[in-house]
Amino acid sequence: MQTMKRNTLAVAAVAALMGLSACGGGEKAAAPAAGSDASAPAASAGMSTLDKIKQSGTIVLGYRDSSIPFSYIADQPGQPVGYAHDLQLRVVEAVKKELNMPDLKVRYNLVTSQNRIPLVSNGTVDLECGSTTNNPERQKQVDFSNAFFEIGTRLLTAKDSGIKDFPDLKGKTVVTTAGTTSERLLREYNEKDKLGMNIISAKDHGEGALMLINGRAQAFMMDDILLAGERAKSADPEKWEIVGKPMSFERYGCMVRKGDAGFKKLVDDTLAATYKSGDVNGMYKTWFESPIPPKNMNLNFPMSEQVKAIITNPTDQAAP
Repeated sequence: MQTMKRNTLAVAAVAALMGLSACGGGEKAAAPAAGSDASAPAASAGMSTLDKIKQSGTIVLGYRDSSIPFSYIADQPGQPVGYAHDLQLRVVEAVKKELNMPDLKVRYNLVTSQNRIPLVSNGTVDLECGSTTNNPERQKQVDFSNAFFEIGTRLLTAKDSGIKDFPDLKGKTVVTTAGTTSERLLREYNEKDKLGMNIISAKDHGEGALMLINGRAQAFMMDDILLAGERAKSADPEKWEIVGKPMSFERYGCMVRKGDAGFKKLVDDTLAATYKSGDVNGMYKTWFESPIPPKNMNLNFPMSEQVKAIITNPTDQAAP
């Protein structure tokens, strides 16, 4: 989740944190071009995304480097893996069929929480599926696909920290990720309730987790599933727990350029077909209930009733 949850820590830093080993699951797209962040042309005025893709022969996918298990780097630099990424690749296949371009090239563009909306909005990135929350503010700048996940914003903390819910953060140092809705909610909560928190804004989720693990912060606020990912990849997962009544519920969706109804429909239809076929259940099991790269960690995160609901009845609306 975030303004909008995508350059972050260097890949080397992420690799060090995650202890890179085996390569990730999911089908592989074409290898990214060198310097891809700057090489994708922005959409020409009046040109649809599908026309832009057809003209260039390339689709540009935005990805995150540490949003486990949605979109992240596991082994090969510049080659994302994850649940959202697998869904994104389903869209690539749909685009190939729609444009009759079986040899369509894929270029990856790393995005951060701070730059992902501008890069989609200006056409540099054609599609971003990561861990981006659909909310009314962001809907003014980009359009969202059918939701593919729903989270609650909670806290990751040490089991012996004495922190069990948000009121326990009074006078504490709390880290969250810059440019996210968690950052906004936490700052508003701190001001409203006069809790005197010291709030640190990390560059990305990996840095936020490191600050918690290294003792620079006593809690890390973020989406519960992202916290589960950070806990799972830590050296001692049993030391940490996810606590607190969710401050908000939020839905993740893929971002597309605003006003491009044709491309949005293709993305929505692709996700809906993946849900209806039941393929999504196997994909979910792969990324949330099985060992995943790079350390064969298992998030042990069963599908919630909220996620089941958006699969049964696809919606592009923000969480109520």
